[in-house]
Amino acid sequence: MVDEQPDQNHRPPFVLYGTLGCHLCEDAARLLFDVLPVDGVTVEEIDIAHDEHLMAEYGERIPVLRRRRDGRELDWPFSTEDVLTLD
Repeated sequence: MVDEQPDQNHRPPFVLYGTLGCHLCEDAARLLFDVLPVDGVTVEEIDIAHDEHLMAEYGERIPVLRRRRDGRELDWPFSTEDVLTLD
């Protein structure tokens, strides 16, 4: 998982919240990177372990995919169809 913050002007449209050692997070990342790059859409992975607020919000729900423009979220398990509908 990556916990770096990209330039605000170039932030990916999606965030995947998770943490290291989470096999479900790894499964979700694989699904996303198989589906989204086809359309040139990228995902920022954020490790919630580095932020108390994120741990409180997502700790029992990860992995969670969030669309930045409106805050819509998908909790795992989500399918390829769910992701494409969110996009």
